[in-house]
Amino acid sequence: MKQKLSQLAAPALAGVVREKNVRGAIAEIMNCMYDGATMIDLHLSCLEATDVESLKNIITSTKLPVLALNYNSTYTWESADFSEEERAKSLLRAVGAGAAGVDMQGYTFHLPSKSNFCGEDRYSFTKGNPKEIVTDEAIISKQCELIDKVHAMGAEVLLSCHPGIPMNSTQVVELAQFLEKRNPDIIKIVTKAETEDDLAECIRAMLLLKKEVKTPVSYHTNGSAGTLSRIINPLLGGKIAFCVDHYNEASTMEQIDLRTAASIVENMKKIMGD
Repeated sequence: MKQKLSQLAAPALAGVVREKNVRGAIAEIMNCMYDGATMIDLHLSCLEATDVESLKNIITSTKLPVLALNYNSTYTWESADFSEEERAKSLLRAVGAGAAGVDMQGYTFHLPSKSNFCGEDRYSFTKGNPKEIVTDEAIISKQCELIDKVHAMGAEVLLSCHPGIPMNSTQVVELAQFLEKRNPDIIKIVTKAETEDDLAECIRAMLLLKKEVKTPVSYHTNGSAGTLSRIINPLLGGKIAFCVDHYNEASTMEQIDLRTAASIVENMKKIMGD
């Protein structure tokens, strides 16, 4: 049996796989394996075929645990036009095919929240129109039902939230604690850093998350000043570093190079005596 995602030594190095077909996905997984990945991050919405048999061929090609996600964008970054119910079903199919876990986004079952905050502004982390944050209890209940289904199938849930704005450390910690109530196995938060001060606050938030949130957290920032957080925060205790084995037109260019990340983590272990 593959290792549980939550039990991987931190930082786990996720090889991100955004490919169009089964053969391409398997080839990229092999590249990631040889270059130091300890888990695979498989983008379902890029694949032309996501039936159980196709997914099983991909997932069983590696001994590494696979995290399946459906961010509703194609290989060429166009909208895949899945409904929220279709996205949820694709995650459950991936679990049925052997995925160790799924990435459930914070706006799941409420598409308007993908781009704008739609709830009552009564929390520190709801300031500034954050994306992917849902506070409606009815929607949260549906998300919890999906989490329960995944757990019942023997897999785990990474609950992700990409607010898309700068947040201070208090906001980030309180958001993580709010998400933790849904009983995910891992929490992922991605905010924005446009200045060095934003980056410094992100690092401070990571240190506080380790102390104040029981659930493992992967936290980093996007934006012009955010790239360093993708390797610094995992070294400070963040659960996962999301990495690209080789860059192409389908890559998330802000994600760090897998071989570089693996080398940095290995050298830090030597320095720290691990």
